[in-house]
Amino acid sequence: MAENDTVIAAAKAWAGEPLALATVVSTWGSAPRPRGSHMLVHADGRFEGSVSGGCVESDILQTAAEVIAGAPFQVKRYGVADAAAWEVGLPCGGEIAVMVQPVSATGFDPELFDRIAQARDQGDALTVTTDLSTGHSDLRPVETGEVFVNRYDPPRRLLIVGAVQIAQALAALATTLGIETIVIDPRGRFLTEERFPGVTLDDRWPDEAIAAWRPGPATAVVTLSHDTKIDDPALIAALATDASYVGALGSRRSHVARRERLAEAGVEPSAIDRIDAPVGIDIGAIGPSEIALSIAAAMVGAFRDKSQ
Repeated sequence: MAENDTVIAAAKAWAGEPLALATVVSTWGSAPRPRGSHMLVHADGRFEGSVSGGCVESDILQTAAEVIAGAPFQVKRYGVADAAAWEVGLPCGGEIAVMVQPVSATGFDPELFDRIAQARDQGDALTVTTDLSTGHSDLRPVETGEVFVNRYDPPRRLLIVGAVQIAQALAALATTLGIETIVIDPRGRFLTEERFPGVTLDDRWPDEAIAAWRPGPATAVVTLSHDTKIDDPALIAALATDASYVGALGSRRSHVARRERLAEAGVEPSAIDRIDAPVGIDIGAIGPSEIALSIAAAMVGAFRDKSQ
């Protein structure tokens, strides 16, 4: 999750200082934060991340202080079983279990933060296993007993082909969602920092650029240029990868013609079927911002399906 990047950054900034790590290890019902969410707590009370969106953080801070002071790691459960739920619990009706462990060689080794960051930078997934009888986390699997396995997926990435107006809205929205965004367009007048602030710009020909970015399960590719000379090579390159989502702007009629062109280029029908076209969820979108919203929703849904 992108939210864990802030936790990793804090771990780097606070390296060598007394810390505790809180992690959601299980959820039931309408839990506010997903399994694997982290909250890193400094001995002076500072923290980054969240395990419940605010419902139980105060109690976690107290537990973390105890663990930092030398108390054993703990697994705490929160729900709405009693009248105190509004004080320490989950008024939303769900339940969670949160593990609080020291950031140390006997708990969550500080080196693990570096390994997770390195894997994310390389676009790789990394799995950390925690023995729930000892509170010790390791990259090696635990063979016996009760364990918690947390998979850290690479950062989500969006490759937008075509630096058009819809791309401007989509790039801004994807950035707010914590998705790394790259806009690809060989047309220099379209691809400017003024039009696309805060995102990566790539002026290579789309098929070359997509091959270089190596789309995987954490990547979406969306073609928006309306120029077949730009969009078709991009789609052919994207369909040769295991990108989670491949979408193309255009009407149903234009997609029929697109299918014919891609088939003539040697793309298998099963691969062409992967294209979401017209791109995005049908919300009756009008204008660039609403179309961008429909695309973002479809893309996030594809990411979720791929991770389950």
